[in-house]
Amino acid sequence: MPKAITIGVLALQGAFEAHAKALESLGVTAKLIRTPAELKDLDGLIIPGGESTTFLKFLERDGFLGALQSFVETTPTFGTCAGAILLAKHVENPAQKSLAVLDITVERNAYGRQIDSTILTAPTKLEGGPLEMVFIRAPRITRAGAAVETLAERDGFPVLVRQGHLLAATFHPELSADPRVHQLFLNLIQSHANSERARKS
Repeated sequence: MPKAITIGVLALQGAFEAHAKALESLGVTAKLIRTPAELKDLDGLIIPGGESTTFLKFLERDGFLGALQSFVETTPTFGTCAGAILLAKHVENPAQKSLAVLDITVERNAYGRQIDSTILTAPTKLEGGPLEMVFIRAPRITRAGAAVETLAERDGFPVLVRQGHLLAATFHPELSADPRVHQLFLNLIQSHANSERARKS
């Protein structure tokens, strides 16, 4: 019998409950993560939207940032909106500290204020046709490295990207009824686990 998958959702701020519900609807155990010790034994982690500078303030307490840095370097992690900013190698407008694991450059608040938030439906490389995307004070990915695969775009800029065991979206898939982006992360976790098992055998 396959091992049950447990995915953590960083629950320091942002729409973490909506991510947990989306995961549970796919039959996955979702665990809300508020301390570094809770990162242990997770199969993957979602860093949700929110305010990236506020996230950093929370993470700089109790050694959480260092523990999270070690985690994301080796374990499947999905960042949405502010989470994508935290994963990015370079952050602009203004520059800020990040985990610097995903080879993208992100421009913060590139699409304007809260009032400029929008819902778009656009083509995607995911099976099942166009994807509904909810943008709220979204960042813009202005550069993606050679190892980064773009899975969806807005106005010619990537909005859903994958690099190895990392996934990032500049929109909020947890606010859409379409489960495909969370399913994509689940598939990424399973393929990562399979390759780790093959490597150790």
